[in-house]
This record gives sequence, C-alpha cells and structure tokens, in this order.
Amino acid sequence: MTMIGQVKAGKTSLVNAMVGQPDLLPADVNPWTSVVTALHLNPNTAPEDDRASFSFFDMEEWGRLLDRGGRIGELAARAGAEDELEKVREQVVEMREKSRKRLGDKFELLLGQQHDYNHVDGDLIERYVCLGDDFEDDFETSQAQGRFADITKSAELFLHRGALPMPLCIRDTPGVNDTFMIREQITIRAIRESRICVVVLAAHQALSSVDLALIRMIANVKSREVLIVVNRIDELSDPKSQIPEIRDSIRQTLKDHDGPVDAQIIFTSAYCGNAALMGMPEHVEDKARDALTAWAKSEDILPKGEMTDDELMWELSGLPRIYAALSERISEGMGQELLDRVAKSAMNLANGISAAQQVVSRRENDAELPPLQLEQLEGALRKLENKAMETMVGAFDAAIVDFDKRLERSHRSFLERATGSLLQHLDSHGEDEVWEYDPSGLRILMRTAYQVFGRNAQGTTKKVLTQTAEDYAALYHRLFEVSDEDFGIEAPTPPRIPAPVLLGQTIALDLKGSWWSRWWHRRRGYSSFATEFAEMIKAETDPIVDALRGAHANAIRDDAVQVLKDFLMEQRGILTRIASEAQAEPDGIGTLLDENSAAAKRAQLKQTMATLTGFAA
Repeated sequence: MTMIGQVKAGKTSLVNAMVGQPDLLPADVNPWTSVVTALHLNPNTAPEDDRASFSFFDMEEWGRLLDRGGRIGELAARAGAEDELEKVREQVVEMREKSRKRLGDKFELLLGQQHDYNHVDGDLIERYVCLGDDFEDDFETSQAQGRFADITKSAELFLHRGALPMPLCIRDTPGVNDTFMIREQITIRAIRESRICVVVLAAHQALSSVDLALIRMIANVKSREVLIVVNRIDELSDPKSQIPEIRDSIRQTLKDHDGPVDAQIIFTSAYCGNAALMGMPEHVEDKARDALTAWAKSEDILPKGEMTDDELMWELSGLPRIYAALSERISEGMGQELLDRVAKSAMNLANGISAAQQVVSRRENDAELPPLQLEQLEGALRKLENKAMETMVGAFDAAIVDFDKRLERSHRSFLERATGSLLQHLDSHGEDEVWEYDPSGLRILMRTAYQVFGRNAQGTTKKVLTQTAEDYAALYHRLFEVSDEDFGIEAPTPPRIPAPVLLGQTIALDLKGSWWSRWWHRRRGYSSFATEFAEMIKAETDPIVDALRGAHANAIRDDAVQVLKDFLMEQRGILTRIASEAQAEPDGIGTLLDENSAAAKRAQLKQTMATLTGFAA
C-alpha cells in the first residue's frame, strides 16, 4: 500500500502510528527530499533481523534534474517561460552546491550506489531521509542529519512485526507539490506498484487547490483501492460540526474533478494515536479530547463499555478504522487472489492424484492390460506448451497493435479539438483574452483506450488458459486412460490489470499560472498560436502515450505470460510424476497412495476437492 498526500498532512506521523513506533520515521522532512520510504513489515522474521537499505539517484536521473530542471524545467522550456526556467535553474544550482557542501566535491561518485545496514534506528534514517527545516544554518548538524538526503531516492526498512497476520509493505511517499515534479514521478511509480492507495489530507486544508494534483493521480485507480484519510482532526475546534462539512466538501470535489467518488473517507489523528502508543494520553489537551469524543459518539464509532484513557485515545485516533478498512481490502482483493491461486493449484494436484489412483487401480485389478504409451508424454507436453505460448504471444501482439491505434486516434482527436477550440477563441475574443482548456478530455480518451486494452488482455489470457487446461485434461484421458467424466483441470485466474496512474501526470494545460499567461501574450498571429500550442501539447503528451503502449502494455503481457509459464510448469511436474509412478512395479505404484484402502483415499480426495472448490473464486 502507498501513502500519498501533501507535505505537512501528517503522513509520516500516521505511518509511525500504524506500525506502532511513534519515533521511527522523522516527521519533519524538508520539502527538498524526494525519498520513498518502504516499510516491509513481517511477522515471520526475528527482531534481530531488522535491516535497512538506501538507494541513491543514478547519474541519468540526477543529470536530468541538473541539466533540464526536472519535469517542470522541461515544461517551462517547451512553453518558452524564460522567467520560470531561470528560477528553476537557480534552485538547481543552489541544490547542487548544498549537496557538494554536504558530501564533498566527489559526491557524484555516490550516485547509483546502495548503502545497506543490519540495523534500523532513527539516527540512521535521518542521515538519508530528513534534512530538517534549518539545515542551511547548521552545518555541523547537516554532516550527520540528512547528509545523503539530497541524493537518496528510496529507503527500504525491513522490520519484524509479530502482531501482523501476514507481511505488509507500506510505502511513505513524499508530497506531490515540489518544485521539480520529481516527487510526482516517484509517487506515480509507487502507486502503480501498490494494491491500496491511502490519500492523506490535513483536516484544516482538506482538498485545497494543490490537491487537484492528487485527485488527478488517483482518478484512474478503482474507488475500492483508494482510502482517503483526513488527518489532524485534533486541530479542529469543533469536529462534530466540521467533519460532516469536510466529508461533503471532499465528495463534491472528487465528483467535480472526476475522482473516485465512492472511496471510503476516514477521519484520523496520528497525534492521538502516537500519544496512546507512548502511554501519554495527557499529551492531548482536554478540550481537544472532549471535542473528539463528542464527535465520535455522534457518529457511533466508539465501542461499548468502559475504556482506559489510552484505549479512548486509540479509538479517537481512527487507527482501528484504518486497520479494518485495509483488512477488508486485502481479504477481498489480494487475499482472495492468493486463496484462489492456491486452491486451483491444489485442485489440480488432487486431480493428478485421482488420475494416478485410477491408473493404479486398473493395473492392480487387470494384469492383462496393455502398457501405457508414456513414451509419448514428453513430445505431447512440448507440443502443448509451444502451442499455448505461441497463442498467448500472438494474441497479445494483436491486442497491443489495436491499443496503439486507439491511443493514436485519441491523441490526434484531442489535439485537433483543442487546437480548434483555440482558433475559435481567437476568432471570438482575439488575442488579448487568455484562453484555457481542460485536458481531462485527453485523459478520459486514453483511459477508455487503456480499459478496452485491459479487457481484451484479460479476455485473451482467460481464453488461452482455459484452452490449455482443456488440452491437459485431454492429455490425461489419452495417455492415462482417465475415465472419470467429472475429471478436469482448473485454469488459473488471469492477472489483474494495474491502474493507468501515469495519466495523472501534470501537463502544461493543468498549470493555470502566470507562465501560461506570459506564453499567451508573447504569441502574435493565429497560425503562431495554433502551431506552437499543438507542438507544445504533443511534446508534453507523447511520453505518456509512449509509456502506455510501451512499458505499461508490455508489463501486462509479461504478467499474463508468467501466469501461463507457471501453469505449464505445474502441470508438467504433476504429469511426469504420475508417469514415473505408473511405470514402476506394482508394489511401487502402491506407495503413491500411502494408504491400504483405495476407497478411503477416494473419499478423502472427494472431500478435499469440495473444500478447495469453496475457496476458489
């Protein structure tokens, strides 16, 4: 799961409360840092195995920032916004000099490196993640605290958490409102790799204009996979009346900007949660505690019965509601997928045992039966595997070609409509009135193209997997003479299609600022407007289109092919085992059953199959 939100929304404090360690991550991260901190929580490791790993930006990423000022620099350069570009250049130079001062003249040699430690503590994390708000004035402190923070790209912390039922990875991302839009790129990548996205907003500025970047980012994620957490409610003067207003405001803003309107909204106070964890409920002022208690009672979210001060503070923090929401999503999402995968594999194993049992039973009852033609098995398996792989790859090649055409049509259609709107504006209002155009149309067109491709990809994958399962069942019937009419092989479930989070990336049309106005006023002549606008927007959107039809589409194909490969390997293992057992002497065949009573074994298998069928989706 990935945590996203504004700087100062209390994301990191919330993460600390969620993992039960109030002082784990530094909560005063300076806006310069662009670090994604991944907490790998595992109940199966030992506390002494806790470790940390820190990766630095590589030379290409650092060079892109220094040479072109990151995404915002590229955008400003395309738009001809020299003032903004100069500001970005000044900030880049300042950043480079501070990095050199902190790390020495050879700091570029650190780029691309990874530092590993066999322990985790606050001082270690601060050295890589946190600059602190006053680092410029305290050179001595900066030598330790935040020494590598400028160039750190990711921090991986591996922690024992015995109370968790299963391993969980929480990614704490930087805020999205940074100067160079580096964070936006990093956050988009983190959301794409996660199954649950938690958007953290501050109660006193829930969904201000800067959060429109957040809404764009989550607009392409399913509502059920988004959790909106409004933090710092302990700072509200009257939560009982303010929280319903904030909830309504968030819903309306999501609706207005094509966000996930059905996403669950939870109100929290990381401050209360950490106070409860430290056993210091008195840290929360009586006035705030009483106001939050009145709100919680009005919404009927407090458990019945007496509570200690710590327990009350924990309930008011909202952490139990976050855990409940996460548990639901894991059990119905990734958890159900895991159950489904295991159940289907186990059913296929049970089917294999059942087939072997039939072979054994017939051979024991009729010694005159001709030998099985098992020398054909290897050739039949290879033929079946080649056919399945060729069908899958060919179907995906066709689906990707179709996707490419749809994207190209959507891209061209948007550029034509936007340029037409621009010319119409110039005809109606002339050049003096600044024109604006909402780019959400482009995102909707590309999202639709991606959804069609996703449906085609899943349909293709399901068809190939189902046909392959039927081919395996036919192989059992032909080579092992399985006569059970109910015998069949379960095809695995196609992998999910990840959300096209990249569509939320900020483009020039999203930035309604002074630079756009200046770009506008520097143009003269209709053809100049239309040509330069089309070129700028095409240059802005080309990388998104290229990534969708390239990296995104290929990743979906790779996932599908991997599921097929795993299925082929599983079936090869089961079939070759049955073949080797069937060719053994009668006494050896009996060892496959590990039980004298074949009837009892059949009854157990039947019960096992019924149980597994209940688990498989």
